[in-house]
Amino acid sequence: MYNRIVFFILFLCLTGCSNKYYIVRHAEKVQVTPGMMMSTVNNDLPLTDAGKERAIALQKRLEKEKIRQVFSTHTLRTESTAAPTARYFSCPVQVYTKADSAFIQLLKRLKGNTLIVGHSNTVDDLVNGLTGIRHLSDLPDSAYDNLFIVRKKGKKLTFSQEKYGRPGSN
Repeated sequence: MYNRIVFFILFLCLTGCSNKYYIVRHAEKVQVTPGMMMSTVNNDLPLTDAGKERAIALQKRLEKEKIRQVFSTHTLRTESTAAPTARYFSCPVQVYTKADSAFIQLLKRLKGNTLIVGHSNTVDDLVNGLTGIRHLSDLPDSAYDNLFIVRKKGKKLTFSQEKYGRPGSN
């Protein structure tokens, strides 16, 4: 009986002491063309129809992942990418301002699976900061279909990459 209890506690710790960070760039955004009148400030562009589809594809991909936190920068395109997943898991979209060491440390202290939506020039900072290894550099402007996963199990961190939604042009 004692061995079963010890095994059960060890099993819970090994399976319960892990979490995943799902990191994506925002989905496809509207491209500004000459003569286009935008009512946005500071190039805060909305998602295209393809981008809205990709945001839903992200939510569908993460449905079984028990997301507990969702983070996004404070732009329309990142918040719109994060929104379907946040709604599905009934958790708010929390805004972060920089992918700096303070934010990375906050992420490392969290319990449970987390979605983080960033930009082509910040996704690499998030992945590399979480793992402590340079896995990525800035993403190309056409890269929208990458899902980067950092798994934390105890003190061990592993990195993997998947594609989601319709194939991108990268």
